[in-house]
Amino acid sequence: MQSKMPSHVEYLIIGGGIIGLSIAYHLTRLGHRDVLLLERDKLTCGTTWHAAGLVTQLRANENMAKLAQYSAELFRDLEELTGQATGFRQTGSITVAATEARMEELKRGASMGRSFGLDVEMIDAAEAKRRVPLLDVSDVLGAAWIASDGMTNPIDTAMAFAAGARQGGAKVAERTPVNRIVVEKGRVVGVETAEGLVRAEKVVICAGLWSRNVAADLNWTVPLHAAEHFYVVTEAIPGLPKDLPTIRDMDAAVYAKPDAGKLLVGFFERQAKPWGMDGIPRDFSFDSLPDDFDHIEPYLAAAIERMPLLADVGLQLNFNGPESFTPDNRFLLGPAPDISGLYVATGFNSCGIESSGGAGKVMAEWMSTGVPASDYWEMDVRRAMPFQRNRRYLFDRTTEAVGNLWNLHWPHKSPKTARNVRVSPLHDRLAKAGANFGESAGWERVQWFGKPGSQPMTHASFGKDDWFDASGAEHAATRSSVTLFDQTSFAHLLVQGRDSLSLLQKLSTNDVDVPIGRIVYTPWLNERGGMESDVTICRTGEEEFLIVTAAVQRIRDLAWLKQHAKDVDYVAVTDVSSGYVTLSVMGPRSRELLSRVSPADFSEPAFPFASAREIEIGYGMALAFRMTFVGELGWELHIPVEQALGIYDALVAAGYDLDLRLAGYVALNTLRLEAGYRDWGSDVGDEDTPLESGLGFTVAWDKEADFIGRAALETQRGQTPRRRLVQLAVPGDVPLMFGTEPVWRDSVLVGYLRSAGFGHTIACGVGMGYLHATDGVSSQWLKDGSFEVEIAGRRYAAAASLRPFYDATRARVKGQDVEVEDLVAPELRASR
Repeated sequence: MQSKMPSHVEYLIIGGGIIGLSIAYHLTRLGHRDVLLLERDKLTCGTTWHAAGLVTQLRANENMAKLAQYSAELFRDLEELTGQATGFRQTGSITVAATEARMEELKRGASMGRSFGLDVEMIDAAEAKRRVPLLDVSDVLGAAWIASDGMTNPIDTAMAFAAGARQGGAKVAERTPVNRIVVEKGRVVGVETAEGLVRAEKVVICAGLWSRNVAADLNWTVPLHAAEHFYVVTEAIPGLPKDLPTIRDMDAAVYAKPDAGKLLVGFFERQAKPWGMDGIPRDFSFDSLPDDFDHIEPYLAAAIERMPLLADVGLQLNFNGPESFTPDNRFLLGPAPDISGLYVATGFNSCGIESSGGAGKVMAEWMSTGVPASDYWEMDVRRAMPFQRNRRYLFDRTTEAVGNLWNLHWPHKSPKTARNVRVSPLHDRLAKAGANFGESAGWERVQWFGKPGSQPMTHASFGKDDWFDASGAEHAATRSSVTLFDQTSFAHLLVQGRDSLSLLQKLSTNDVDVPIGRIVYTPWLNERGGMESDVTICRTGEEEFLIVTAAVQRIRDLAWLKQHAKDVDYVAVTDVSSGYVTLSVMGPRSRELLSRVSPADFSEPAFPFASAREIEIGYGMALAFRMTFVGELGWELHIPVEQALGIYDALVAAGYDLDLRLAGYVALNTLRLEAGYRDWGSDVGDEDTPLESGLGFTVAWDKEADFIGRAALETQRGQTPRRRLVQLAVPGDVPLMFGTEPVWRDSVLVGYLRSAGFGHTIACGVGMGYLHATDGVSSQWLKDGSFEVEIAGRRYAAAASLRPFYDATRARVKGQDVEVEDLVAPELRASR
């Protein structure tokens, strides 16, 4: 008997929920016909069938918003395109604010939405009542209205994707579970089913709740965990408007939408109930979980307060079904770092329906071309660290992750659960000194220091609270004296072997063929010229290089190295991150402090910028880099872990009468913003070229070795870029900026800030953003325009420059004795 399954396909999709079906649909729209989707039971049987079907477009950042915006646009036309009804209706959405903090967040979100092309209208309480009469607005301060939001029927929409995929030539097979993904020599070759092996060129896991376990079988970390997710449906409500918009009260953690003359009311409770830690049954299909009225009762009571008519309406359904959540509430999209041809699209944190169209398009393009169409780093699965597939970690974090979707998104805020996973050996000393820790890639990193013995703050608000003064003092100390930063979260990657130089020359825009003991800062590009990463490379031997990169880039950069190392014969790539502690000594008195604890010669001639030396320090040894990320004289000390405590103690003791101050990452950020240093993932990413980012100095055009992305850069060489990363400063007493604020030139929207903070040296807000101009963004274009930055709905006059507002000539970095006041840009000196 001949098998009904094909023996080989180009694209194979595991999972028949709305995400997998959308990918199949979009692959066929790209012209791919050899597409197979395998569903273990019936389509939509996992999470899709019981989703609420909300379609809202205001997300945390531009690219996440674009996924939802594209989805809303597609849903409007999907029935006409496929012949399958979707139930999509654009009835708008209203989000009310009952606290000043929520109102501030909504205003900032509305400004951000405008920079992404989304029309978000801020309205007062009276207007909110007029548009949605069933609301009690007695405590409402205002609301955000998005007319283009709406709702859709999840099952019908998924079936529309299925119909469109089949019409485009894709095969969709139900009741066909995948038993195993087959990998050979680091590449996916297919999947095993009950009918045998189906070979595939590319495979994508869209298994929803089951995705973590599917990937873990391949030693791949796809961190998500299921949680019980609750909603109720009322009995019929006479006179309920058919065009009632979606209602959100994030402070109360409730939402509501019309459902065939009834109201569906759902919750994002503060203390969630993780589910399925011991594994989710493979036959779990169209199933619900036991209800728990006691758990949702406080939230239902809050819903009744906001919508009093609920008090007189009975409940027809009390529903509980599982949905999956990720540790940072971001999606998990993209390629496996160590398995060629294998991808994932999962972890949608209760936003899968509204993002399904965009996510399907993104993944179809990514699989088709091998690169994402835009910078999707915030959703890239390669940000996940190996430890994050630990089930206890995921269980504990999920108790908080559900509520964090709607909790206030304070700047510098970190989760409270599943902490202290990765700590520096100096952690206890820093905590005793008053450290307030945040989390990045699982690392406990100091954000700022309070007074020794003080109670750590759990968050930082949008205003100038204690964190602002504390980090401001650290910032000032770095400019005036000397500070010590613990940067142990840095990743360290060792490249060794006869072909190590040729590998790094191919990857790097800069010339890394330098003498032993020299350091090179360089981007790594993709073929279109975008920056896959930016790294610091130290040549430590004739055939050995130490690469230092950011904590969040560790897995991505390691995979990039290993991928290209396959093309050369003699090279070894090793992750040695756990062997180092990094202490950064920064400030005009850093040379003096280091000279007290080390016999090394730190003078300018003996230890110039971008050089490295192994030095004696305290009772130990360290590899010292003359580098800086703060715009001051300074050294990074890369120290063997077992020697870190002694060297730290020696530095602190020696710095007492130099006013040595411990400093955290908030000050590090504001210092680097003033000095114009780019942050990968914020200011630069894989769709930004060095020439657009103001990093043209890192491109060694005359080096003999070719490098990836050079051809793309050549098309921009000598041109004035139409998009360019620009420094912006906002003098005066204005609200703090944190990034995503729109930028206006002569009342025309020209971009938005990628990152921002308060420059304590220049005494005003400062940020960076890509601005756009048809004829190119030049110094003259900046000079001829009048600029404003929009903060929480109001515009403030801004200065714009291609040069940093602090020490544009890098005089202090070179060790020159120049007064701080003389290094502030002339146009900002009046603000000091």
